[in-house]
Amino acid sequence: MLTVPNILSFFRLALVPVFLVLLISAQDVAALVVLAVASATDFLDGYLARRLNQISRLGQLLDPAADRLYLFAALLGLAARELIPWWLVAVIVGRDVFLAVLGIILASNGYGPLPVHQLGKVATFALFLGLPIIMLGVAFPSLAPGAEPIGWAVALWGAFLYWWAGIIYAIETARVIRLPQPAASVRSDTLEG
Repeated sequence: MLTVPNILSFFRLALVPVFLVLLISAQDVAALVVLAVASATDFLDGYLARRLNQISRLGQLLDPAADRLYLFAALLGLAARELIPWWLVAVIVGRDVFLAVLGIILASNGYGPLPVHQLGKVATFALFLGLPIIMLGVAFPSLAPGAEPIGWAVALWGAFLYWWAGIIYAIETARVIRLPQPAASVRSDTLEG
């Protein structure tokens, strides 16, 4: 449990409230620095986990949890300051609620989570790129004329792809639960990952 990659993940998680407080209190440069440090530790923990052969189930759970928390913190902080509309928050959070419902459906049918779809990764990357670009335009007003439209374009494209991936997950969930039901001991681990 206390591997170097997991310690980095815990550190990244501990920075989420720091990031949110900085963002809400309009300390944009400091918030961007915390986000950059969190991004670096995200890359580093994955690299070290593979390099040191320290991949763990805990690490596989912490990494996406931290990603979601940073995404929600950025959305909430920017919306609280009226830099993005609340409907964008609802669209993105709604998709994650939708996926949670799909997870419950899968679990109730004896399946684990579906593998991450490449489109979902691209969508998440677009959101993680677009929102900080919007923040960059706020932190440095001289960059705003270029940063704002680019940030908005990337963030909106990310939100669209986020839902597109969600629909793919829904279709895949429907397909999986319609499969012939093999023995219970085999079913529970068919879609782990």
